Amino acid sequence: MTDVLTVEGLTKTFDMHALGDKQVVGLDDVSFTVRRGEFLAIVGESGSGKSSLLKCLYRTYEPTGGSTVYHPADVDLATCDDRTVMAIRDSTLGYASQFLDEIPRVPAIDVVARPLLERGTPAAQARDRARELLDALGLPEELWEAYPATFSGGERQRVNLAQALAPEPELLLLDEPTSALDPETRTAAIELLSESTDAETTVVGVFHDRDVVERVADRVAVLDGGELQRVVPVAEFAAEEEEEVVA
Repeated sequence: MTDVLTVEGLTKTFDMHALGDKQVVGLDDVSFTVRRGEFLAIVGESGSGKSSLLKCLYRTYEPTGGSTVYHPADVDLATCDDRTVMAIRDSTLGYASQFLDEIPRVPAIDVVARPLLERGTPAAQARDRARELLDALGLPEELWEAYPATFSGGERQRVNLAQALAPEPELLLLDEPTSALDPETRTAAIELLSESTDAETTVVGVFHDRDVVERVADRVAVLDGGELQRVVPVAEFAAEEEEEVVA
């Protein structure tokens, strides 16, 4: 199985100007690989660096050091120019944060269809795909033509996840995409995420719900204090969790 992403020595420090320019380490020499079609879950306590890692991979944050080479183009996302980053985002790299970045006065169905339209998909086909995903995630049909600004947190999160899944990116980065979902909707989201990896989409996702991790992940990367502690198969991670509960 070929690698999609090779991360080596990834480091991110933050200059805290309000604290006298004190430097805070967000990531410290993080290295791992992600295989094609794999689902790699990123876990750790609050402040462990999970979201910082994802933002460095997507280049929302510019890494302080190290490399994040995206294959097969062999582009280092940590150091390439902004135009290259934007081109890769537009073509093969997807991202969903916890919160929907709303577009004023755009209906939910068009929010989901937008990345497909930007890639040249005919409007009717793009909206059909949007309907399919919104229905699978249990968003009531009467909300499809409504504005997400009026939605609850869970409803917005469903639109956000649908938008990320719609174009079937080669590499999809997810930052706690199920945190606001109820159990039934979370199950539907898990099924869609599982289907996405079956369809050759590679996923790197930050999760706080260990049950979700155990149901969708192939391997689990554990962060602590900005450092990568280990990357283990999900079965090994689940066994570790059981041992902690028994202890």
